[in-house]
Amino acid sequence: MTLWLEKQRKHALALAELAIKLWSSHTISELQSEFLDLICSDNAVCFIKYVGSKAVGFAQCQLRNDYVEGTDTSPVGYLEGIFVEEEYRHNGYAKELLSKCEKWAKEKHCTEFASDCEINNEISLQFHLSMGFEEANRIICFRKDI
Repeated sequence: MTLWLEKQRKHALALAELAIKLWSSHTISELQSEFLDLICSDNAVCFIKYVGSKAVGFAQCQLRNDYVEGTDTSPVGYLEGIFVEEEYRHNGYAKELLSKCEKWAKEKHCTEFASDCEINNEISLQFHLSMGFEEANRIICFRKDI
């Protein structure tokens, strides 16, 4: 295994170990594989916040070329996920991670940046509003077996 690939796997594992706290319906192995694919993509980026040698937060964003609620352009930079360990919150780390995502999206020629959160996730809603996002819409999604 090359040194580059070994380093990418280490980063993907650090991301997965944080992301499992956000997306608990997955396994660490699944998330690690997904993050490894994202790390190697030109249309996605992941940032990890370290305090010393400890990974305490991450942000994942990608380019979306399909319609994004409330936007008028394409592609749109899209915050797919952001998480900071509870004991490290209120230190500006999420804002720092989001800023890196927005900078990356601008470098990819995006003029709009979007995100979403679950309708009952008040912490995420307040974070987004405090970071300058404006609410575009509220939807309830449905599904059924057929």
